[in-house]
Amino acid sequence: MAESVYKIVELVGTSTESWEKAATAAVERAGKSLRDLRIAEVVTLDLVCEGGKVKAYRAKVKVSFKFESK
Repeated sequence: MAESVYKIVELVGTSTESWEKAATAAVERAGKSLRDLRIAEVVTLDLVCEGGKVKAYRAKVKVSFKFESK
């Protein structure tokens, strides 16, 4: 197997419904502009609160993709 290098970027996805949908939003959006996505790691889950109520779910996600030099 040849050596490979992967780059990692950190994204925050949001959803008004769930953390799962927030993480999925981050990965799907990344997939539109990054090629060869390999791994997504959920790093942090948090909430946006307003007036004592949950307004949104947030998932901080690290996404890795194969680094290609030209």
